[in-house]
Amino acid sequence: MAAAACPEQRSGRVAEQTRAYILVETSVGKTGEVIESLRKLPSMANVDAVTGPFDIVAVAEADTLNAIGDLISDGMHRIPGIVKTITCLTVKYQE
Repeated sequence: MAAAACPEQRSGRVAEQTRAYILVETSVGKTGEVIESLRKLPSMANVDAVTGPFDIVAVAEADTLNAIGDLISDGMHRIPGIVKTITCLTVKYQE
């Protein structure tokens, strides 16, 4: 399982970011427009069209869980053409 942290140097300390994989279902014919809109959102690290039950997988990274929540509720859910999202947050995995 992938690690949740995206290490970043700040004041000599390692800061961890919250990462989310967001599965996006779009209206028929709207995938391209939705991808363009998603790529403009802050904290969006990657956006790819995919095959399967969802049309897009987006990766978001932010300093806090609340920032991810704001990105989804205030940003993504306002984009025309998005029918449904499922958000999968990464977690630290230690054996």
